Amino acid sequence: MSNSGMVELPVLQDAPAVPCCPPITAGELSVADSEKMAAMFKALGDPVRLRLFSKIASHPGGEACVCDIQDVGVSQPTVSHHLKKLREAGLLTSERRGTWVYYMVAPSVVAGMSAMLDLRG
Repeated sequence: MSNSGMVELPVLQDAPAVPCCPPITAGELSVADSEKMAAMFKALGDPVRLRLFSKIASHPGGEACVCDIQDVGVSQPTVSHHLKKLREAGLLTSERRGTWVYYMVAPSVVAGMSAMLDLRG
């Protein structure tokens, strides 16, 4: 753990899009799958978190320094709190480089969430 209390998470490159859970049309979700998905959607249910997630997902190169995304109308400690919640939900990974932390959308998370909700399943 670093001095700031941030945990450095590994970054997986070029991971295939794999749903976190079976498609919703495949049958009833298990307790574990429903808890995992609920945590992801709950994390994205906050407007500030959704904006941060969007800023990171749309940032050139697929990663963003916290210094480039913290202008979301809340204080820096609040930004850190929201980023931590997104990491805990499995939506983001992070890597410390010098004094800055860079955030990336967790590999295949958007495609996986989309596949889970695909009604064509």
